[in-house]
Amino acid sequence: MTHSDKAALRGEPSYVWRSGQERRLEMIAQWAKLDQARVLDSGGGNGMYAAQIRDRYAAQVELCDIEFERVQEAHENRVIHGLVSTTEDTPYASEAFDTIISNEVIEHVTDDRATLKEMARILKVGGRAVIFCPNRWYPFETHGHYWRGEYHFGNTPLINYLPNMLRNKFAPHVRAYTKRGLLSLTEGLPLTVIHHARIYGGYDNLIPRLGKTMRIIRDFLYSVENTPLDSWGLSHFLVLEKLDDP
Repeated sequence: MTHSDKAALRGEPSYVWRSGQERRLEMIAQWAKLDQARVLDSGGGNGMYAAQIRDRYAAQVELCDIEFERVQEAHENRVIHGLVSTTEDTPYASEAFDTIISNEVIEHVTDDRATLKEMARILKVGGRAVIFCPNRWYPFETHGHYWRGEYHFGNTPLINYLPNMLRNKFAPHVRAYTKRGLLSLTEGLPLTVIHHARIYGGYDNLIPRLGKTMRIIRDFLYSVENTPLDSWGLSHFLVLEKLDDP
């Protein structure tokens, strides 16, 4: 699978490990159990995060992804417990995992509500799901757009600020969530919100080009997370905990 040949449908996984990926892993470790835990990387792509978690935390890590080629790449990254599956209907037993990671995945799935329902099924009671997904109010749509039937890969400004009818003509292939819309997916499920914030990106592509100036901007943006100024962050960071379902 080459770069962006399925980007319109699936997005792009991490190909290299840089500060942005490192920061997200630190956030996952802060809010969910990784040490010697049973962890599922749901929609885990090429296994970049799964391999890091396995190596650092002696975790039993499994991965599922809808693309056979991505699972092959994960195997090449020594993530041996990888299988081809949708996130809405996995083959795992109920209450199988201490932690589930969903890193920029639910915006691409056929049914995001069904994906969270499946997470609730396969999480252990007290286990946690850590979800990153696009923030509707980030000024750019990072998954590209369609124009006159042709897909254009890359960042596009202000598409997500349009009313749904127009926004979905330009970006029918991917969702972007408001806080209310994201949290509504958990209604009626045995999941409780432990933490929610909107976070800014690592800007690892811009820092080598713009140098210290971009690093200062990035650090400022990090400093306003968990304040009203995070409203324009790149992604939602949501931590859910499985409740005892009567």
